[in-house]
Amino acid sequence: MKNTKLSFDLLIKIMGELREKCLWDKNQTLKSLRGKTIEEVYELSEAIIKDDHKNIEEELGDLLLHIIFYAKIGAEKKIFDVNSIINKLIIKLKNRHPHIYGELKINTIREVEENWEKIKIKEKNQSGVLSNISKSLPAITKSMKIQEKVRAVGFDWDNEKQVMAKFDEEVIEMKKEISKKNNTSKIMDEIGDVFFSLINYARFIGIDPEEALERTNYKFIKRFKHLENSVKKEDKNLMEMNLEEMDKYWDRAKKETL
Repeated sequence: MKNTKLSFDLLIKIMGELREKCLWDKNQTLKSLRGKTIEEVYELSEAIIKDDHKNIEEELGDLLLHIIFYAKIGAEKKIFDVNSIINKLIIKLKNRHPHIYGELKINTIREVEENWEKIKIKEKNQSGVLSNISKSLPAITKSMKIQEKVRAVGFDWDNEKQVMAKFDEEVIEMKKEISKKNNTSKIMDEIGDVFFSLINYARFIGIDPEEALERTNYKFIKRFKHLENSVKKEDKNLMEMNLEEMDKYWDRAKKETL
């Protein structure tokens, strides 16, 4: 394995050269990079879900590049640099792990998570447990974050059956509102409650709902492509088929794709 420090120093050097000599790199700002960074995070997420180790490595490199890029721009503006970023991270990690770098005794993962949230609230001088939830988070991720934060202060179910019962209750309430007419707003509220309670159940049993849904998205895409190819091989037109005919190809796709 190559010397990590030499590789890191070379990366910093290359970023400096790109920032100086490349018109595109020279023109970037903190704000212009934002959308591209989000895109890189989603590409990394996709590689992880697919368990594609080669692409995970590549996407991690792309994400590291963005961090170095932000650090370079920060250094130019004299607001932060790569060393200040790393030093602040080191301090944060030590402060938030008093069971490793202090005297606190912790025995379970849940205690670690609860203590982490308590320290964050104190560090950021928050007015409440949910006062620091980012408004820009995707809805599923935000729901998970909300539920994890309130759990840290003890606001959580005692067992899995209780969480599932709450989900069943929300489904019943949703169906009740759907049966009524001209009730779009209330139906939307109840569908939201169903989503929130299902996400809560997934969290409670240790399943990432974002990953679960994305796996289903990939599975659906794969099966529908198989359906399209099967229809095409038989010289049929998908647009001219009814749902019953499509279902036969769909059932075949389910059997022939993993």
